[in-house]
Amino acid sequence: MYNILVVDDEPLICKGLSSVLASSGIDISAIHMAHNGYEALDVLRTDDIDLLITDIQMGTMNGIELMQQAKLIKPWVQTIIISAHETFQYAQMAIRLGAKDYLIKPLNNEQFLDSVRNVLLKLRKPEAAEPEELIAGMQEHFHMDELNPQSVEWLNLLVSDKPSVKIQDIARILKEKHEISLEGPYFSMIRIRLNLFDRSRELTKTDERLLRYAALNIVNELFDEHWNHTAFYASERDMNIILQWNETQYAVNGLMNELDMIGRSLHFNIQKYLGIISVIGISQILKGIEFIDVIHDQVIKALSCNERHKDHYVFYYGDFNWNQYSQRPTEEEFTAQTSLIVEKAMEYINANYAQKGLTLHEVAQNNHVSPNYLSYLFKKETGYNLWEYVVKLRMEESKRLLLNTDMRRYEISEKVGYESPEHFSKIFKKYYGMSPSELKK
Repeated sequence: MYNILVVDDEPLICKGLSSVLASSGIDISAIHMAHNGYEALDVLRTDDIDLLITDIQMGTMNGIELMQQAKLIKPWVQTIIISAHETFQYAQMAIRLGAKDYLIKPLNNEQFLDSVRNVLLKLRKPEAAEPEELIAGMQEHFHMDELNPQSVEWLNLLVSDKPSVKIQDIARILKEKHEISLEGPYFSMIRIRLNLFDRSRELTKTDERLLRYAALNIVNELFDEHWNHTAFYASERDMNIILQWNETQYAVNGLMNELDMIGRSLHFNIQKYLGIISVIGISQILKGIEFIDVIHDQVIKALSCNERHKDHYVFYYGDFNWNQYSQRPTEEEFTAQTSLIVEKAMEYINANYAQKGLTLHEVAQNNHVSPNYLSYLFKKETGYNLWEYVVKLRMEESKRLLLNTDMRRYEISEKVGYESPEHFSKIFKKYYGMSPSELKK
């Protein structure tokens, strides 16, 4: 069963769409409603949402901005955009962010439901299968289309520490003989390490090859035509993905956020469809093909963080200050840097929790780490989900104001950072088990 979030600043449209969904016969567990982007983000942070259906033009946060923030919170959430205008720029941005459809108001109910069904159909989780069944299914459905061994050999030589041929010459050979163009000038790398050995039974070499190919298939699907990427095997369990951007593409803001999102999506989908745990390392973005060995070294270092954080799986090189150490950091040095990140995050949240529109991205940006890594460290060090901690501070302050001042509900709502008194009351009741007026009495 699926959980759907409907977002529109017109309550009647929200209720209407929710009613259409409720009577559709689609296997829906819960339909949530929100009337602005900030309310929607609170739902996304606290509930397991499969599909976001959002209007594009809404007050202080439009549908595109909501989609961007939603992807940071849960990259695998699917989105359908609805709009009163056929604006090409909005449609283009929505599709680039992965929107599955762009529907124009007034909505035709059947067209709307067809769109929802199509998205949920692709979301359908496969039944748990034994390894034999899983591998048999791969043999039946996958078309084995991968880079030829010579291309893979040249690509691995390109990213090696000390290539026997100049990097520029390898890039030229790849373009002339293998039709792989690496012109950049901006490059980044993602490395995926597949845990093929922690399974219920021993796999044959053929089985392992099929699972590796299935992971490659997921990679190519997720990167689709919006990413200029080259994926290749680096070892029996590792895969490298070289990403590149030209000057115009690089000028787009938020590329590092997109890399973080794609890393989390890779881990999520490989586990969901193949039952394999993977660890993802992400490099910085550097300019110049001559730095390809540097970004390769960065993904290796990023992956090594999994040795300290075995319950976390996506690591960005910039999350750890490697430049402070000439040698591999000790356990104590690693722990000290981790604690400092959490300490700085708590200081920032304590000072800014009442700010309207505060986001995890903002807290992470202030700390110079990825939102994903900050969320993980914060929960590990404090026991609180980061947004739960923000809500805790807001609720404690609102309770203090209710009991010790004559401020009205809307004033308190504004004071602690909520967009509307109604949304504030909903969060308050969920947190304390009673409404603000009941607590006041």
